[in-house]
Amino acid sequence: MGAVLFLSLLAAALVLAGIWLLRALWARLTGRPVTPWVMRMDPRTGWSTVYRSTARWTAQRSDQQRRADAPAPDVTDVVPREIR
Repeated sequence: MGAVLFLSLLAAALVLAGIWLLRALWARLTGRPVTPWVMRMDPRTGWSTVYRSTARWTAQRSDQQRRADAPAPDVTDVVPREIR
């Protein structure tokens, strides 16, 4: 199992390397600069996502408090059973 996993990861890496080399070769043939593959990530995006979601959490919390403050209905159709 370990060898199969290793060989499949190696094959995936080789495919990605081949695609990257073909892309670099095409860029060189057409005279364009080779742009790197990067993961564009802005730290401010994560902060704003968390900051916006806190409003949703506080809204849910106030809904839960309203439900807790509401009187509980009387339940009459429940038959208690013995715990085994």
